[in-house]
Amino acid sequence: MRHGNKINHLGRKSAHRNSMLANMACSLIEHKRINTTLAKAKALKLFVEPLVTKSKEDTTHNRRIAFSKLRNKYAVTELFKGVAVKVGDRPGGYTRIIKLGNRLGDNAEMAMIEFVDYNTTYNVANKAAKKKTTRRGRKKATEETATEAKAEVKSEVKAEAAE
Repeated sequence: MRHGNKINHLGRKSAHRNSMLANMACSLIEHKRINTTLAKAKALKLFVEPLVTKSKEDTTHNRRIAFSKLRNKYAVTELFKGVAVKVGDRPGGYTRIIKLGNRLGDNAEMAMIEFVDYNTTYNVANKAAKKKTTRRGRKKATEETATEAKAEVKSEVKAEAAE
């Protein structure tokens, strides 16, 4: 009985599951996003996020812990050099899971898992730079400058006529 065991076994023995999650984590670190099934994406999120938290502090001990989980020195280097720099100020929630629908062959629910800070589509900083729009009609900037220029010319003409 699995009383209190919250891990999803994914229909695999523990060695196979650990190897699969390590390979998926290396691919995620390398490509910054991967497509997989929803169950694997949720399991991968639980696997990767503690490693990203460890990578914020670049010590030999943390590198050895990451290497024991990932078993790929290039992925560990990318995790500590590239990913950790980008997520250094974030307190958690480094990955995002987006559901993609069902797979045609076996109707499995598919999902995309990605690092949050590497997606420019959903970035808050990108949206903050966008100019705020209203539902009321606004004059365009060229029309406003043209009307201001006309008003200045009229005021100059009136000033000359008064002299």
